[in-house]
Amino acid sequence: MEPIESVLVRRHLVAGWTGLLVFLVLGLALETLHGFKMSWYLAADHEVRRFLWVLAHAHGALLALLNIVFALSLRQPECAAAAGPVSSIGLLAAMVLMPVGFFTGGLVIYNGDPGPGILLALIGAVLLIGGISQFVWRLWRRAGR
Repeated sequence: MEPIESVLVRRHLVAGWTGLLVFLVLGLALETLHGFKMSWYLAADHEVRRFLWVLAHAHGALLALLNIVFALSLRQPECAAAAGPVSSIGLLAAMVLMPVGFFTGGLVIYNGDPGPGILLALIGAVLLIGGISQFVWRLWRRAGR
């Protein structure tokens, strides 16, 4: 049976690199919409949609990189000992929920406000903060020993 650290390293590396590919392709798709001057994307009354979709791309790519950094950090004994299920689940869930929330929030705009899917971004942000908080708390506790 493999140590849990190597399972987490592999899980976060695969998720991070996969997420980076997905969100880079999303960025290319958004640039293509911009390049072909798609009015349903560029029109002034669709500014909220455009903004939310750019946020989905940017947050997704950043969170994918964060998962890769987390995986590489787990190769250090202190970090591996500090990693808990909340930190792992929080980082993975945030990488999915935040971009999906921004993207779905931009699908349908209500009088300049995002659609209800934006709530997923909020849930993802809470999980991200919780996951990183647990990791940092456990790192500090181990450093005090």
